Amino acid sequence: MRDVRWTDIPRLAALESELFPDDAWAEATWWAELAARPRRAYVVEEDAGTLLGYAGVDLGGEVADVMTMAVAPAARGRGLGRQLLDELVARARDDHAEHLMLEVRADNDVARNLYDSKGFEVLTVRRRYYQPGDVDAHIMRLSLEGATQ
Repeated sequence: MRDVRWTDIPRLAALESELFPDDAWAEATWWAELAARPRRAYVVEEDAGTLLGYAGVDLGGEVADVMTMAVAPAARGRGLGRQLLDELVARARDDHAEHLMLEVRADNDVARNLYDSKGFEVLTVRRRYYQPGDVDAHIMRLSLEGATQ
């Protein structure tokens, strides 16, 4: 796992389009996100030049926010999502955040199970947040004082 580089942007945008066709981040969004470093931290996992997954966190003080996290379909089922999340938790802790927040689609059972297993709790639900499809968003929080790695 390594920090995202500017040269990764075209591959990140392509994978985003594959995974999130309705609301994928464009290359311009990735450029803006990387320009926000060091407050924003992004990591990528790759194998032989193939992008397997990526994740990012906003380190904004006592509350850090997961900005994005995704695993390529071919790399799923190997624990990469857990590794990416562990890296974001570690970076939030290193930045002295007290909580890590995220938002997840209510119908994303794999992600929800991962977040539940790490100790995230649902704080609130944003009804019909994701469009199209009227899918709820679950706003979740992890207390970093007691979080397990």
